[in-house]
Amino acid sequence: MKHFLFNLAIVVFAIFIGSQITEGVILVPYWQSLSSADFYAYYNEFGPSIGQFYTVLTIVAALIPVLFLVYSKVSNNLKALKFALSSTFFALLFVSSFYIYFKGTNELFYEGAFSSDELKSELIIWSYWHWGRIVVEFVSLAFLIFGVNCIQKNEGE
Repeated sequence: MKHFLFNLAIVVFAIFIGSQITEGVILVPYWQSLSSADFYAYYNEFGPSIGQFYTVLTIVAALIPVLFLVYSKVSNNLKALKFALSSTFFALLFVSSFYIYFKGTNELFYEGAFSSDELKSELIIWSYWHWGRIVVEFVSLAFLIFGVNCIQKNEGE
């Protein structure tokens, strides 16, 4: 049962990353194709629900490495603990990116603070931050997988 939960946690984390990739491949190019007036109208209408969706997924995904870290510590598996620490570090990094960049910029989107040209530039910057964040999420997931593998090998499964 324990191994099923570990693997389920990996799947949930991977679904989170898949949702982030979907946002980067579908939503961001769509936003970039809109006029500034249409973008601001769209963002004011759908931004809150998009934000709620990604907030829940991000919290769940970020908690997975933290919980695995606690489990690795309690089970005294030092090799898994190292991977869990690394995964948790990168999870904290992708969460912090929200506060460093996305929170303020998203608020400016709600306010309609950018001119048409500024908005085009800001959406490009937003996209770079978004894809950078996805890279960090992949690194966190990789360390999580390595850690889970250590636990499963150590316990003979």
